[in-house]
Amino acid sequence: MDIIKGTSNKVLEVNLSTGKTNIIQISTEERKKYIGGKGLGIKLLFDKLKVGTDPLSEDNIIAFMPGVYMGTGAPCSGRWSAVTKSPLTGIIVSSSCGGSFGMGLKTSGWDGLLLKGKAPEKSYLFINSEGVEIRDANDLWGKTTFETQEALGKVGGILAIGPAGENLVRFANIMSGHRFLGRGGIGAVLGSKNIKAIIAQGGEYKIEPVNKEAFGKARKLGNKQLNSNKMTSEYYRDFGTLTNVIPCNDANILPVNNFRDGSHPKHVELSGQNYKEKYNSKHHTCKPCTILCGHKGDFNGDDMSIPEYESAGLLGSNLGIFDSEVVARLSKLCGDLGMDTISAGGTISWAIEATEKNLIQSNLAFGKVDSIEQTIKDIVTGNGLGKDLALGAKLASRKYGGESFAIHVKGLELAAYDPRGSFGQALSYSVANRGGCHLSGYVIAQEVLFKLLNPYKSLGKVAYVKFLQNIKEIIDSLHTCAFTQYAYMLEPPLVKYTPKPLLALLMQYLHPVAIKLIDYSLYTKMWSAITGIKISNKEIFHAGERIYLLERYMNTREGITIKDDILPDRLLKEFRISDKKRKKIPLDKMLKSFYKLRGFDKNGIPTEKKLKKLGIKLD
Repeated sequence: MDIIKGTSNKVLEVNLSTGKTNIIQISTEERKKYIGGKGLGIKLLFDKLKVGTDPLSEDNIIAFMPGVYMGTGAPCSGRWSAVTKSPLTGIIVSSSCGGSFGMGLKTSGWDGLLLKGKAPEKSYLFINSEGVEIRDANDLWGKTTFETQEALGKVGGILAIGPAGENLVRFANIMSGHRFLGRGGIGAVLGSKNIKAIIAQGGEYKIEPVNKEAFGKARKLGNKQLNSNKMTSEYYRDFGTLTNVIPCNDANILPVNNFRDGSHPKHVELSGQNYKEKYNSKHHTCKPCTILCGHKGDFNGDDMSIPEYESAGLLGSNLGIFDSEVVARLSKLCGDLGMDTISAGGTISWAIEATEKNLIQSNLAFGKVDSIEQTIKDIVTGNGLGKDLALGAKLASRKYGGESFAIHVKGLELAAYDPRGSFGQALSYSVANRGGCHLSGYVIAQEVLFKLLNPYKSLGKVAYVKFLQNIKEIIDSLHTCAFTQYAYMLEPPLVKYTPKPLLALLMQYLHPVAIKLIDYSLYTKMWSAITGIKISNKEIFHAGERIYLLERYMNTREGITIKDDILPDRLLKEFRISDKKRKKIPLDKMLKSFYKLRGFDKNGIPTEKKLKKLGIKLD
């Protein structure tokens, strides 16, 4: 087996219309400025994607990008990114996945795959170190994601779309192994290009860090911290992301019945603790992984994945369903058909309320499982109301009314955290580049899970959102798991041994100092050791800022301005049913400060001065 030291710095570009390929060489300067993974994907699209491109046209481009960590054995490094223009939102979307495809692509010698054009016939791709073969996929069309992967066999890394992607459902996803590129309709982009699946053979190259000794030390420390942190070594390892259900219900931010409420007496039924006890859940994770948050269980003889927190929130409590097995089966149905569980649940919850208000005619109701299950199927087939729901909550509500309770930002349905009980998360939602994304600046951790920041205070939240956004861009570009933040930033001695009341006081009232003291150097050390490129903490942090700003700038070229950095009326003007505090989100105040801190003008557009300072060359 041949060895690649660090990175191959080669991205395979495929024109599906002509079958021609091109190899894009990544310079050391680009690598340092955009790190890899998502960041490099964003830069490639910036260079090649025309403004105003229809996301479902052959002119759209999709990039699949494993990061520098992939293949090295770095902790939790089995993740990779996809970047394209979203058919759901009309702006740039990125998604992170833990499936097998990234490793297959990287060990075939490629640091990325760029697809443009449209295959003349229904096809799938086979990739190895020599390039790509476009193969006939007529016999695969119509198959589910699971069936497609099974039909293609266990060869290397694989990704596949289901019927939702084939039928261009605007929130169709892509499956790889048992993981998903979930958000923004990336599956529909692949379907629009007549591509059912992609296989990356892999196993042709071994990836080795340039500086093995330095990498070994950083890797050892990373695993030690992950195995010491309670969130990563106990809660997520034992119960998965569903460990969030109980604290989120206690904080009154668990979405119930289309975000009308934030808590419910039956919430424990959806908790990871209940799934573990009831279904004897076992680990079912990305590879390699130290945290082991993914789980599967025995559901009356059916071996199924335990839902993630977001799926349980949007397909469970937000639809008025608290039967743990039903939620798992709805989640599996969406995965089988190739459809994002968050957007599916968010769109259907809007449709249920629109039915109650006589804006549409349907037999949908909160807690009515049969009608909800049928609606999921109708969305995929385009049957009846399903045809309009396949467009997502934003466009469906524009057609029928009810925009005030269509819970989305920029067209992307919100994840399972009610921002009325988490003001930092409210700001983070409103300015997340891909729309209603919970991961772009995950302030929920500080406000709710760790209780280090008062969730109803705006003080310091602007600074934390900016900081956490930059860190997340780094993480998605390295690429590694978002949950490593808990260990890498909370386990260093300065934070770990500071008494929690004092730490909370410092974080809330001396946030400029607290942020400067946060140690994220493990990310930097591993990246430098793998690539052999010297980079400081300051430089890698600026790389994260550069990636966020470039994506924001690309979105503003598509029309995004201050008018789009908004939350739905329900979240700004209504209170949760059980809300005793009844405090309104001070979004305008935080937004104004955020723009100033980020270097945006008053309309939310990055200034030319700020872009040039970060080395972003404009057209």
